[in-house]
Amino acid sequence: MEKAKVYFTDFKATGRENLLQKLHRLMKQAGFETIDFENKFTAIKIHFGEYGNLAFLRPNYAKVVADYVKELGGKPYLTDCNTLYVGSRKNALDHLDTAYVNGFSPLQTGCHVLIGDGLKGTDETLVPIDGEYVKEAKIGSAIMDADVFISLTHFKGHEMTGFGGALKNIGMGCGSRAGKMEQHREGKPQVDQKLCVGCGSCQKICAHDAPIIKDKKATIDHDKCVGCGRCLAVCPKDAIDAEDNRSIEMLNYKMTEYAWAVCKDRPCFHISLICDVSPNCDCHPENDIPIVPNVGMLASFDPVALDKACADLCNQMQPVEKSILGENIKKNENHVGHDHFHMTHPDTEWRVAIAHGVKIGLGTDQYELIRI
Repeated sequence: MEKAKVYFTDFKATGRENLLQKLHRLMKQAGFETIDFENKFTAIKIHFGEYGNLAFLRPNYAKVVADYVKELGGKPYLTDCNTLYVGSRKNALDHLDTAYVNGFSPLQTGCHVLIGDGLKGTDETLVPIDGEYVKEAKIGSAIMDADVFISLTHFKGHEMTGFGGALKNIGMGCGSRAGKMEQHREGKPQVDQKLCVGCGSCQKICAHDAPIIKDKKATIDHDKCVGCGRCLAVCPKDAIDAEDNRSIEMLNYKMTEYAWAVCKDRPCFHISLICDVSPNCDCHPENDIPIVPNVGMLASFDPVALDKACADLCNQMQPVEKSILGENIKKNENHVGHDHFHMTHPDTEWRVAIAHGVKIGLGTDQYELIRI
């Protein structure tokens, strides 16, 4: 397979061209206008950000994409699917409220918002793919109904997949609630009783009442647990870990096959912005300081190459000293040549998703970075 073209521009701006204009120019240079948008429903997949999180992409960027689609005759809408965990986006009404609070209303973005899997997360389309790990992907119907698919991704760290890039935005983000459960359910968390203080953070975040607090210690009811991993992320004592380390690999495999289900058989275009690179997903109701400085904006027709390019660029950056990454580096004497995302979350390995994306033909990890 020949190298994929990944287009890149930094966040430097001048009086002649601001960042929104640079994004438009980046998309044009990357071949956006080669897509036939005339009278086509165009899904722009974005993460609206959990209420309280401030690291998500500004809605101004979404407006640039939506306006460009309309300029080319298309009918754009912003979309995301409901979450598996308790939070401000667990059903369509709460999800819309959160999207509007965070600035993604039609007045600010110039297009409507459709929650991909409906009111309760059950409006899904079954997409046969006969993958190695997924036979039938469960994708939000409002996403599968689109003629053209665009991913607009905030590239950041992630507590389970290493980083949240295009594959995560597409594969996990477009899965219905049942689809998200399928991707997460390989491994179940367990609690180290010596570390647990019974604070109840895991209990508050769980949508399925799986954590049980007894005698100031938590245990996980595996019959109720779906393996989403939210409890791992919120535990202040790092007392919760995955039952099987292979579950991280399986999540990456399934997520990548879900991304393939979303992208196959229709025109797709992918944009990633490496800014406010928080250590965790925008699904968190908080965001810690960035692990690396802002890098730039990238676009490509290949989501695998795009993720690989983003990861490579981040790994070339100097870590932010007081970030989680910076603190972990100080604790680790053998950090020379480390990977920033693995150092931030040692139990993760993002290369699994990249390799599987290449294997199933979703894209390539070989790319040409074209700076504009």
